[in-house]
Amino acid sequence: NASGGVEGAKLRIFVYDDAGRPPQAANLVRRLAEDDKVLAIAGPLTSSTVEVAFPVANQMKIVSTSQASSKPGVAALNRPWGFRNTVDEMVLGRASVPYFKSAYKVSSVAVIYDAKDANSVALGGRILPGLMKENGVKVLNEGNLLTFNTGDIDVSAQVTTIRSLNPDGIVVAADSTQAVTVIRELKRQGVLKPVIGGTPLIAAATLKAAPDIPVIAPGTFFYTGKGGASRMDKFAASLLPLLRKTPGLPPEIEPSMYDANINEIVTLYLDAVRKTGVTLKPNELAQDREKIRKFVETGSFEGFAGKVSFNKDGEATKSFFIVVGKDGRWTEGARGCSAPGGKGC
Repeated sequence: NASGGVEGAKLRIFVYDDAGRPPQAANLVRRLAEDDKVLAIAGPLTSSTVEVAFPVANQMKIVSTSQASSKPGVAALNRPWGFRNTVDEMVLGRASVPYFKSAYKVSSVAVIYDAKDANSVALGGRILPGLMKENGVKVLNEGNLLTFNTGDIDVSAQVTTIRSLNPDGIVVAADSTQAVTVIRELKRQGVLKPVIGGTPLIAAATLKAAPDIPVIAPGTFFYTGKGGASRMDKFAASLLPLLRKTPGLPPEIEPSMYDANINEIVTLYLDAVRKTGVTLKPNELAQDREKIRKFVETGSFEGFAGKVSFNKDGEATKSFFIVVGKDGRWTEGARGCSAPGGKGC
């Protein structure tokens, strides 16, 4: 805005917190579309909220692109206005499970997941156990998968069961804020086996929970904390001071994949405004929104880890990493591409 805005128009951002509550997310999409009359929406965050917000976006005919939802099939059910700048957990799991098995000589696992989170239920209840079996890894508690609920602070009984099973590795399907409770308890009980989960594990809090337990997770962005010349490192370096100055955030918070995904989404929307003839006239809002939808649907752009586009199901085609968290750092274990055959990123 200080340098003139976008094609002479100033950018105005409306920010609302759905508190992770699906009904609230649906109401906020309607508010953004009807009352605020925005061109497009970045979010919601979680799969639980996206499942109810995307249908509203379709009804209101406004693009909504999630920066975090990765439960399989959610975008495909909400065409043509719902998009996800993430990679489906099934796609990621097909790459991360063989890596986990090979890198840590895993022949058996125990599974625990957050039963109150939609993505965690899909990941821990179905995706990762199924992929373990496909790759010849025995699920020791198959038929009796362990669960806990968002907000639980005592998972000692579940971890005692895991310890008695003596697996080579442990599946922890949960957001990092919830997974840390499990990982700390694993350390407390001396179960120092490698952990695997989904994209929500990639966070500074996970690293600090038990630095001596290796954590393997897939994602499209990770911050090493070492600095460097890559676009990811430069973005993290520019964002870090802003995070440190923002009231209410934990002092140890670091730039995340979701920060990068939101940045990519907003940048894509601004490109659409510049390149599609968006008029910004109140009586042409519906046409402007349609122009943005077509641009997102058919175009591509340069993301932090390479080229990004969206497939027919509204899912991002982009590069991803399998990262290993240990001793307070994330390091790259392998990388892949979400396009069929691993080509196109």
